[in-house]
Amino acid sequence: MRNFLSGGGGDNVKQTDEENLKEDSPTSKKASSKFEGKFPLSKWELIAAISVFLIFTTGLLSVYATMPASQYGNIKFPRNISDLRLLKDHLAMYANDYPAQFILGYCSTYIFMQTFMIPGTIFMSLLAGALFGVMRGLVMVVLNATAGASSCYFLSKLIGRPLVSWLWPEKMRYFHAEIAKRREKLLNYMLFLRITPTLPNTFINLASPIVDIPFHIFFLATLVGLIPASYITVRAGLALGDLKSVKDLYDFKTLAVLFLIGSISILPTILKRKRTYE
Repeated sequence: MRNFLSGGGGDNVKQTDEENLKEDSPTSKKASSKFEGKFPLSKWELIAAISVFLIFTTGLLSVYATMPASQYGNIKFPRNISDLRLLKDHLAMYANDYPAQFILGYCSTYIFMQTFMIPGTIFMSLLAGALFGVMRGLVMVVLNATAGASSCYFLSKLIGRPLVSWLWPEKMRYFHAEIAKRREKLLNYMLFLRITPTLPNTFINLASPIVDIPFHIFFLATLVGLIPASYITVRAGLALGDLKSVKDLYDFKTLAVLFLIGSISILPTILKRKRTYE
């Protein structure tokens, strides 16, 4: 303002034009694009992430080391339903002979995969149904999935903000806006997200602490909200012979049922809004 009154306005306009030209230049855009694509974690955040991973890995290997010997050459992580059938056959006798050790190894593996977002937990859920039946398998899957999601929540609280914003910027803005609109009935909305495949569970685990969802709401919504989908998956594990692909688990009818159950969870929010507008 002082420069403008003293006759320096022309120089300021000229300087602003020069800055705008620099910002619009191809070289500037290229540098900006390069900066935006840069790996988001700082050196210390990366060290923290690696440290946590090594601690969990050491714990998992320690659990495996205490388990009775087996023919490990016949055991590999399944990549499809055929692999899962073979794995189930190899593990059935082992689980029967050493139930406590097997359950410890199963739970440790499930939590490890869920914490570090390693794909394949759906095979673990099918395996639980095949080996333990519906009720025991369902309890194991829901508890392990909740424990793993909680670990992922706290890991994201430590280093997740730059990573999630880098990987899913648009989805993160959408999620933040939706959470802001539903603060009063946050548990209902989180239940809806957990029950229905509206957003991937991995994204919910990572993004929840960043948008300030309290842990007790996150935990309760996860514990209860995962039951319907887990039941479907665990129950399918009883009939692995009839299952051709993982995609067969969630056909149109199954998805419709999940959305119906999820809609019931957000019904109080809808009714409250309706009363407010009236």
